[in-house]
Order: sequence, then C-alpha cells, then structure tokens
Amino acid sequence: MIHLSRPSAMPSALLPKDTATATATAPADPASFKVAIVGGGIGGLTTALSIARQSPHLQHITVYEQAPAYKEIGAGIGIGVNAARILRRLGVWDAANAISGERNGVHRSCRRYDTGEEIVAVGSMDEDGPEGVRQLSVHRAEILDVLYQELKRNYADRVTLETDMKAIRVEDHGDKVTIHFAHGSNAVTATANLVIACDGIHSAIRGQFAPDRPRYSGRIAYRGLLPLTPALRDSWPYPSYAVSWLGRDKHFLVFPISRNRTLNVVAFVTKPEAALGDDLRESWTSRAPRDELEREFHGWEPTVGRVIRDMEPQPGKWRINDRDLLEQWTYFDGKVVLAGDAAHAMLPHQGSGAGHAIEDAYILGLVLRDYFAAAATTTTTNPLKSYTALYQAVRRPRAQKAQITSREAGEVYEMQGRAFAGLDTYEAGLPVVREKLQSRMKWVWAHDLEADYVAARSVAGLGQSATDQATDPNHPFAMNGEVKNGEVNGAINGEVKHVHGHGQGISVMEVEA
Repeated sequence: MIHLSRPSAMPSALLPKDTATATATAPADPASFKVAIVGGGIGGLTTALSIARQSPHLQHITVYEQAPAYKEIGAGIGIGVNAARILRRLGVWDAANAISGERNGVHRSCRRYDTGEEIVAVGSMDEDGPEGVRQLSVHRAEILDVLYQELKRNYADRVTLETDMKAIRVEDHGDKVTIHFAHGSNAVTATANLVIACDGIHSAIRGQFAPDRPRYSGRIAYRGLLPLTPALRDSWPYPSYAVSWLGRDKHFLVFPISRNRTLNVVAFVTKPEAALGDDLRESWTSRAPRDELEREFHGWEPTVGRVIRDMEPQPGKWRINDRDLLEQWTYFDGKVVLAGDAAHAMLPHQGSGAGHAIEDAYILGLVLRDYFAAAATTTTTNPLKSYTALYQAVRRPRAQKAQITSREAGEVYEMQGRAFAGLDTYEAGLPVVREKLQSRMKWVWAHDLEADYVAARSVAGLGQSATDQATDPNHPFAMNGEVKNGEVNGAINGEVKHVHGHGQGISVMEVEA
C-alpha cells in the first residue's frame, strides 16, 4: 500500500466492513463522498488528479492498483495535442513536456518499406505561443511518475493509492457500492459512492456487466526500446526519429522518448489467430527471440535492419486486441462507470488510446465538480446518475469513433480492407495510403472537448452552465480554462444521446471509412 498522504490511521478501505461503512454518507456532500478508482495506470492516475483538482472539497479519493508495486515496465506512448491541452489544465504539462522525445513537428513520416522513400508526412499539429502544447512521446513509466508525483505533492491529504488490490466484482448497496478485491491471498472489500473502473482491456468490472471478450485484431506486435546512441544518431538518415515503414501486411515504426535518449520500436505483422498458439498473450512480459523479428522484416530498408539488430535479444511480442463497442458505460444507477481501456480499448494504430483515457479523466472531473456545485447552490439535487450519464454522452461517441478509425488505420498502413480491393500491387496502393493518411488525425487533435461538455450539460438541464462556472472566478468550484460554444443534437428522458461540439462529437453510425 502506498499512501500519498501521511495517514494518522488505517485507511477506511481496509478497515473491517462494519467500521468502514458505519458513518452514512450524504450523496452530494464532498466532505463524506467517496470515490474509488480501480486501476492505477495513466487513466486511473489522471482521473484521480482531475477529480482532486476540480473538486477541492472532495476528501476521499482512493486509487486501487492491481500490481504489488509500480515497476519500470511498459514502452513508449504518444499523447496528442488534444490530451496535452488537458495535461496543461491539470498542472502537469511542464513535467510531461520535460520527459518527452522531440518529433520535430512530425507525427509520422510514412515511408516505403524497401527504399525508405517518403510516402506522406503527417504533421503533429503542435501549437505555438506561451500556452501552446505539442505532441508528446513518452515512456509509460515516466508519465506515470509525473502523475504520481503531482498527486503526492499537491493532493496527498485527499488521495490514497493502494497496491496489490485486484478487483473481482462490485455490489450495489443503495447509495454505496462494495468492491471485492483479492489482496495477495486475502479477500478484502472497500466501499464508495462512485466507482470508476480504469482497470484496462481485461477489466473485471466491465466483465461483470458485458460478456464480450478482447477482440483479436489480426495483428501481432514486436516491441522494444533502443538507446539512441551517438553512433545511431550520426547514421540516422531522416530529419525526424518518428518514422513508419509501410509494407503489405506489415509495418514498422519508431519514435523517440525520454528526451531523445531512447527509441521506441514497434513492428506489426498480420497473422491469423490460428497461427499464434496458446501462449501468446497481451502482456508486458511476453517475449520472442530477436531473430524471429529479423526473419519477418528481412529485405526491408537498411535502417529497419539496423534498428532490429540493435534491439534487445528478447523483444516483446504481443497479440494486439481491442474491445467491442459498448452501448452503456454506467451501471448501478450511475454509481459505477467505465473509463479508459475498460470502456473503449482501441488498437494502437492512431496512437490515441492514452489521450482518450486522459479525455475521460478530464470530463469525469468536470462532472463531479458540477455535481457538487449544484448541490451547494440549489435546494434540489439531481441524482448522481444524471451526471455520470452526462459523462457517457460526451465521451462515448468520440471514443468509439476512435475505436473504429484505429482499426481502419491499421488497414491503411498495411494496404488492407475495402479501400485497397482490386489494387494488386504495392505501387497501386500508394496513392490510397497517401490520401487516407494526409489529414487522418485532425478530428482527434483539433477537437473542442469542452464545447461537447457545455452542449451536453445544457441539453440535460443540469443547472448552471459549465461556461459560467469556468469563467466566474468567484464560483466556489471554478477552474481556469476557456470554454467555447457547442451544438447539441437530441435528448431523451434527460439523457443526452448525441452531442456535437465543434462539429466533431459524432455518433458511431456517422463514421466513414
């Protein structure tokens, strides 16, 4: 167990059940309201930070992490400018920016697998000015530490992190939820008024409500980290380290992390599931011999071969999965919600999974801020489920569009799918690749998330607008940040169905290939 605070007593989550639940909680009283965040990854820690920062009177936020301890595991991830703006609002932009690699304004330089000739360069939409942000390329362990240190430094009196807590199931008990955990060899419980499941693609809490299983994408990935040595820097033939080499049924990508000290390497290969065997998992610890990777990419452009030869002898080898699209993310009358990969696990081909988890976290922070603010200023309080329905209404259409377009992106990189039907040669497919990738990420990065929220809140009729709260410095729950106008489309029984902010928050049915 890791306490961010200096506790004077055992945290209530591990007290005997009758002690932990003896005091009744007022559902909309932030002094007694308890939030449990299941999962201490990027989504979970960002959610804790967002809620703590935006609801300063909320006293009980607990993050339950399955691992016995945080370790230096993981690989590089990308964080687009859409999520980077949120990191600035949450006070961690400078620290996150300091650990990033430098992409020189390039999201991906997509190149031929055989000659290295550039097919198309996709810019990263970095922003200028003192408040601008850029696309980040970070090591997962390093960004987790940024989030953890911010919680420890500024919110230690209100946020607790407990490790070795594997969630098993949840039970509804009126205004509270009981969470059952495996804690080592022991069974323990905790109670909360709101449970946010950030427990990943294999979420036990999601599994309690949705019977689907992770969905194999048709691809495996080899992953590794490579020191960016002076020799490699001197011999690098391209203006950016963010490069993807595209071939039929395979693609190979690299990008810099950790202040350009390390090159993150990911190699994708299309494989039928029957050819994988039973032992290939989606795990940080699953490995394969390097010569297997060398055989897969034999004959590719020499830089690819050089990178592979410099990788560790046993690179990671994973099956790449996502999850089916869910119609519902909230359960137990809104007291249990899904977020991050538990809600919308997506393939890595757009590099936006972490960014969408960060967007979830930010909206959950706004939702709770406004829930408590309404209770403090009105005599009639809308139920919690109205606010968690608001979270779902804002985030589900956009995140599920990302799930679909991430699948499509993988097909584009490897010249697969309907767009390439009848194009029998690599040369014939190149114009389609160029056209499909040129502006593919704009809808992700240029989106106005706060406009979605303002619009959805207005339709739901949940009291004072978020615009008024965010821009009124005298409001007790105000948070600095610009909020723009949005448009709303349709509401049924107080639950927003489709929200359009800045023309981008579209329903899944509106997605085009």
